[in-house]
Amino acid sequence: MREDTSTKHEQILQYIEELDVGQQISVRQIAKALHVSEGTAYRAIKDAENQGLVQTRPRIGTVRVGKRHRYRIDQLTFRDVVMIVDGEVLGGQAGLDTPLHKFVIGAMELDDMMKYIDAGSLLIVGNREGAHRLALEQGSGVLVTGGFHTSDDIRELADALGLPIITSGYDTFTVASMINRAIYDRLIKKKIILVEDLIHDKEPPVTVKANQTVSDWIKFVDSTGNSRFPVTDEWNRVIGMVTPKDVLDADPNQTLDRLMTRNPLTVGVQTSIASAAHMMVWEGIEVLPVVDHNRKLRGIISRQDVLKAMQYSQRQPQMGETFEDLMWSTFEEIRDETGQVRFRGSITPQMTGDLGVVSEGVLATLMTKAAFQVIKTERKGDLVLDNASTYFIRPLQLDTSVDIIPNVLEISRKFAKVDVEMFHEQVLVCKALLTAQVLEQR
Repeated sequence: MREDTSTKHEQILQYIEELDVGQQISVRQIAKALHVSEGTAYRAIKDAENQGLVQTRPRIGTVRVGKRHRYRIDQLTFRDVVMIVDGEVLGGQAGLDTPLHKFVIGAMELDDMMKYIDAGSLLIVGNREGAHRLALEQGSGVLVTGGFHTSDDIRELADALGLPIITSGYDTFTVASMINRAIYDRLIKKKIILVEDLIHDKEPPVTVKANQTVSDWIKFVDSTGNSRFPVTDEWNRVIGMVTPKDVLDADPNQTLDRLMTRNPLTVGVQTSIASAAHMMVWEGIEVLPVVDHNRKLRGIISRQDVLKAMQYSQRQPQMGETFEDLMWSTFEEIRDETGQVRFRGSITPQMTGDLGVVSEGVLATLMTKAAFQVIKTERKGDLVLDNASTYFIRPLQLDTSVDIIPNVLEISRKFAKVDVEMFHEQVLVCKALLTAQVLEQR
């Protein structure tokens, strides 16, 4: 029964992959076309959605889409704009997946607009049909604000040129703010490297089967230079992991199913590299198989892959600051004549809670940042927070100035312990003891 279900699932995924981009699909249609149950069809469609093969869109349904690469996540398409502003497409459907490079607010005379509008841009304007036509003729899409529409001639022109013309019920200022917020969020996401990015350009990993022997494993080691291999079944599902420790002193004819580590730790393609790094450090493992929702092998990542990716992300320019970045940006490092480091800053309105005092989560974040900063001055490498005990002694109000003083109690090649104190006018207001794991390059 399990074998038949797996086969049907693969058939449905292959059928979906062969569909033209933009073609609509449904559970009932798939079930009828491939003679499977609607439950099997539904599970396969959800898997296809997770893999980026299909997408569910409002008022349209589930459609086949082309896979989008995350390295362009900061670049919006016309389709993205439709979703962001809750818009309706009036014409030019064929160009919805075209990426944008510029947005223009149409708050000027037509002759002046000509200086700013070019191919690949989006004009945000109200019910000015002259501006609509001008933008389309210059190769630009149009977003009509205020819930206004446009004439049939403009729609036909948009269809002919394959340039979308969109309407939204929001005003121009609100629409511009919504799009700006979406771009800002995408810039933040761009900095978050996922496991998917590490295996994107990699060759399929070498695997072994449970019925192979230690002698076969030795041949794989000699031919690949690797010593750790995932064990897969006939459907390419990960069932185990074989490492040198598992085969130490084993008979060369012994099968791997008697030696392998069963049900090994795995990660998915959407797992962040920070989570993967924490798992590797905590469990003391060097490689992790990457699997899909059916536990089928998609790739393999090593500790070296993860550390290189983390170092690369730290070297990237700061674009799209997180709340943590914004909070820490108000603090400066001060070092006295004895070499004692402290971080001085003020409490901003964004840090406060409903009662006008700083929230406990913000204080914990600030002390963790201070601890990590002082650790990195003594030990190069990436850090993973292991444990934190925090004590909140006095409330802190808005606009107060604070000093955060971290003291390294113990530090080694793999481990660090830091005591952190926060003062306001030399009065202790918060205290924490943090331990962290240090991820060294190997």
